[in-house]
Amino acid sequence: AQEKKIFTIQGPYPIIRRLLRARGWVERKVPGTGRQLEQQQEKEEEQRDDDPNGIHDLMSYLVRDRLPNFIWTNFLEATDRQLLQQDNVVNHYSRVDAFTTKEGLCLSLQNLPWIEQADPNSFFPRCYRLGNMDEREAFIDDFRLTAARSLLKLALEEAGNVPVRTEQVPNSAKGAGTDPKHSTARQGCPLYPELVEEALEVCKQHLSVLQHQDIDRNTPSPCRTCIDWDHFLQEYYRVAHEGAELVLTRQQRKQCQNLLERLAEQLPQLDMEGKLNVWILKPGAESQGRGKAGGSGEHTEAPFLGGVPLLLCSPGIVCTTRLEEVLQLAWTCTAPSVHVGRWVVQKYVERLLTIFGTKFDIRQWFVVTDWKPLTVWFYQDCYLRFCSWPFSLRHLERARHLCNVSVQKWYQTSPDQDPRVPPDKIWSNKQFQEYLAQMGQADAWHQVLVPGMKAAILNALRSARDRVGFRKGSFELYGADFLVGEDLQPWLLEINSCPTMSPSSAVTRQLCANVQRDTLRLVLDRKENPTCSIGAFELIYKE
Repeated sequence: AQEKKIFTIQGPYPIIRRLLRARGWVERKVPGTGRQLEQQQEKEEEQRDDDPNGIHDLMSYLVRDRLPNFIWTNFLEATDRQLLQQDNVVNHYSRVDAFTTKEGLCLSLQNLPWIEQADPNSFFPRCYRLGNMDEREAFIDDFRLTAARSLLKLALEEAGNVPVRTEQVPNSAKGAGTDPKHSTARQGCPLYPELVEEALEVCKQHLSVLQHQDIDRNTPSPCRTCIDWDHFLQEYYRVAHEGAELVLTRQQRKQCQNLLERLAEQLPQLDMEGKLNVWILKPGAESQGRGKAGGSGEHTEAPFLGGVPLLLCSPGIVCTTRLEEVLQLAWTCTAPSVHVGRWVVQKYVERLLTIFGTKFDIRQWFVVTDWKPLTVWFYQDCYLRFCSWPFSLRHLERARHLCNVSVQKWYQTSPDQDPRVPPDKIWSNKQFQEYLAQMGQADAWHQVLVPGMKAAILNALRSARDRVGFRKGSFELYGADFLVGEDLQPWLLEINSCPTMSPSSAVTRQLCANVQRDTLRLVLDRKENPTCSIGAFELIYKE
């Protein structure tokens, strides 16, 4: 106690407790929610402890009235304010929801071009807060324009006047109503060049806007009324999702090719957005695919709306391909106590890298040890999380599209899953690098993926730093989630405060233990010995 080595832990962190005790620190135990869980963990620890006489309990009793010098907790909000003092070390900053919630990250990255010479569209799938009227209108425009671009892509699948026939969708588009007065084709019947002509005209006008657009991005969207959008979208749905044929002229095919090439110069996401116009609706204030960090993640069978599962909405993430369903879901899924503004809609990365036909994402850790000056440490080890069912854009179930462990633990591996997918659905980054080497991409990890992840993390932090509550002496460990595109570019999905340290596999058991060990080295040992080992942490930014 004389050496200011009193710590408090709130939450299931037996490794942190053991490492601090090994350094000679004494725990001040705090009664409260979850204490029974901690006591069970302490019992298990003490069976392995070199102090069978209970000296740690005695020392804890002796410091019961002392303020801790080091606090490690699940959430800053859960910490007794009386425990906080000016010079103690805490593992959280306040107001980090500016980048650790989907809504906060969406808003912060919208402001990035004003702060840095960086375009969020180059690393963050475009995202809209549905509770904001301007953003809701911008999303509607975006959905329509994406449908027009997608139609051009579909038109290019066959040359000349040969009809383009698309695969029929079994579960997301059937049963949608059509307006008889606009119906020019039933499912499977051909749609003629007029539809392509409309898409070409819309995209030409959009290109003109993009070529003259300034940084404030407030230029009105083209063609809000230039075509009958309800009719156009219904016809697009038939082509993209219901198996209708698309007929176009050779001249139109050349126009499509030329226009898409010019749009690609203006739109960083043109390639990854695919051609089925899939969007993902998320609770804006939540994270980890299952509600707020620390939520139960319990899975329940869901009702359907127009063929798309509602997933009971709380918590829930929903993929959909229809504009009316996004807007309806946002309102249907809003409980009386939750404002619709807490929902965001984001473009789904359709052209993503899969491993053995299965979607995966990357959980990447980093630590911020200071905000003034901003100081960021990147952890050089990370892990991949696989889905339980094979990837398909024609089937939008959670088991195929949400990689979070808290989601996938409720699903059994599909019988048609490739047997090479690991049974525990986890890989280390070392295993991923070996896979990339087998695919002829041995340099991709260090030359494309890691630099891309570092840049995305730094841009997210810079965009939010003016809103974060700075506290000298504190630090925070974060978990960023990335998808990998077909071109191996990483796409930032979200950043989690308080990333889980509960291992779900042999890989995460080792990695979670290592990152906790190295975090303490970084924030405690390095203060006394600046040359000490900090394990796999690498300083990537200090202003």
